[in-house]
Amino acid sequence: MVDVGDKSVTTRQAVARAVVHMQPATLEVLLSGTAKKGDVLAVARIAGIQASKRTPELIPLCHAIALSACEISFQPDRSASALHIEARTRASDRTGVEMEALTAVSVAALTVYDMLKAIDRAMTIDQIALHEKSGGTSGDFRRAPPESLPRTPRTRARRSRP
Repeated sequence: MVDVGDKSVTTRQAVARAVVHMQPATLEVLLSGTAKKGDVLAVARIAGIQASKRTPELIPLCHAIALSACEISFQPDRSASALHIEARTRASDRTGVEMEALTAVSVAALTVYDMLKAIDRAMTIDQIALHEKSGGTSGDFRRAPPESLPRTPRTRARRSRP
């Protein structure tokens, strides 16, 4: 574990995001609140917050910090048949809150999958990433918008034929 004892206590914030892609009918079940397991967004929000608080128990060598806030928000995207999830974490401590934000958004996305898998096992969880962080000696970070990133060639998976 890294020794952070000599670092100053500063206010630190982080924002992580993820996307859950699903069938259009699945998104409608989610948005209508008619999933058999209950209110998907409410349960996913609580799961993400709980996960952020348990990050050092889940990630080896991750420091326990005193979170002062964890907010989970959802933005449905009917045109892409997807649910965008964002986690915002904040603490005044000696080390950052990036892992707490990433853990929160990951567990919120996994909870959405769990609660809807009975009707759509083909869902995917994509684009889990840190988008912003501030505070600490390493300074601020803001992920560049996708259109400004250099394009890399994609490889396509080939299907083997029998």
